[in-house]
Amino acid sequence: MIRYKIYQNQQKKGLNAGKWFARAVSDETFDLAKLAEHMSKHNSPYSSGVIKGVLTDMVDCIKELLLDGKSVKIDDLAIFGVGIRSKAAETLEEFSLEKNITGMRLKARATG
Repeated sequence: MIRYKIYQNQQKKGLNAGKWFARAVSDETFDLAKLAEHMSKHNSPYSSGVIKGVLTDMVDCIKELLLDGKSVKIDDLAIFGVGIRSKAAETLEEFSLEKNITGMRLKARATG
């Protein structure tokens, strides 16, 4: 079950002013080593070290594919892709990577 807390919208005006909502909360963050240790305890024949190695390779491959313009789907989790933030150029000729691309981000769309 997902953990959540209830909070009241503090806006004084608007459609949702003063109404109550749920917000997801997390009490811990698992890094790859901790995730591998957790996975190894689920009746796995593989040690946490082997699992961590596979996960590390998976992360490297996902990064490689994303930077090559691919999306990566991990069933029942998410489809990962890259998003770009850019600012406008007046003309095609004026557009340049250095001036107009302002950032990149990892996007995840839920699946399953």
